Amino acid sequence: MHRFFLPQNCITQSSVVVAGKLAHRLRNVLRLGTGDRIIILDNSGWEYEVELRAMSGGKLEGAIISRAPAAGEPQTRITLYQALLKGSNFELVLQKCTEIGVTGFVPMVCERCVAGETVGNRLGRWQSIILEAAQQSRRGKLPVLHNVVQFREACESATGVSLLPWEEEKVRGIGAALEGLPKTENTPEVSIFVGPEGGFSPHEVDFARSCGIEPVSLGSRILRAETAGLVAAAVTLYEFGEMGGGSQA
Repeated sequence: MHRFFLPQNCITQSSVVVAGKLAHRLRNVLRLGTGDRIIILDNSGWEYEVELRAMSGGKLEGAIISRAPAAGEPQTRITLYQALLKGSNFELVLQKCTEIGVTGFVPMVCERCVAGETVGNRLGRWQSIILEAAQQSRRGKLPVLHNVVQFREACESATGVSLLPWEEEKVRGIGAALEGLPKTENTPEVSIFVGPEGGFSPHEVDFARSCGIEPVSLGSRILRAETAGLVAAAVTLYEFGEMGGGSQA
C-alpha cells in the first residue's frame, strides 16, 4: 500500500481527511478511489490503515481500519552532521541516510566546503527529498532537518556518543568505538560528523577532539564524502542490533 505523512490535525480516532496536493495525487495520479486503502503516518511513530470512503471537491475522506506502531523506525537516534557538498551529492546523503534510519541532519559549513549554491534555495527541496525517502522506506517519523551551522557550532552542540570518520585515523576503528557502548538504553544517541569533498582540516579535527568528538576509521579504503555518512550510520545501527545483527540480535 502507498504510504503518506499527514499532519496530526487531519487525523481523528476514526477518520482521516486528505486535501490539497496529496488529494490531487491520490485521485489524478495514482487513480485511487472509493474502497482503496492507503497507509497514513502521523509523524509520531504511528501508522494507520485507511480505506477511502468519500471524495468531494478537493478533499478525500477515509475511515481508519487499524492503527499500529510503525515498524520501520529505529530505536537508536543518529544525527548526521554532514558538510555541504557539491551538486546533488548532499541530496543523495539525505535520501539514502533517511532510508537507512538516520533521525536528524545538521548541514555544516567547513573550511574545505566548495558547494556554491545558496542554501536557502535548497531547503524546501531537501525537505521534499526526506519526505519521499521516509515514505518509501517505511519510516514512522520524518528525520529532522536542522538549519545550516558552522563547524565549530556543530561540534559544540553535539549530544550522545560523537564520532568523526577521518581518513587520517589509523588506530581506532568505528566498530571498536561502538563495541564498548552500553546497548541497553531505550534511545541511544550517536552523532556522526562527516566532512566535505576535501575532508576535515587538521585543526578542525583538533577542535572536534576538544569537544569530546572521537576520530574513527572506516577502514583502509577512502570513501567519498557522500558515502561515508551512510556507511557510518549502517555500522552504528548494526552494532546496536537494528540491522539483523549486532549485540541486540
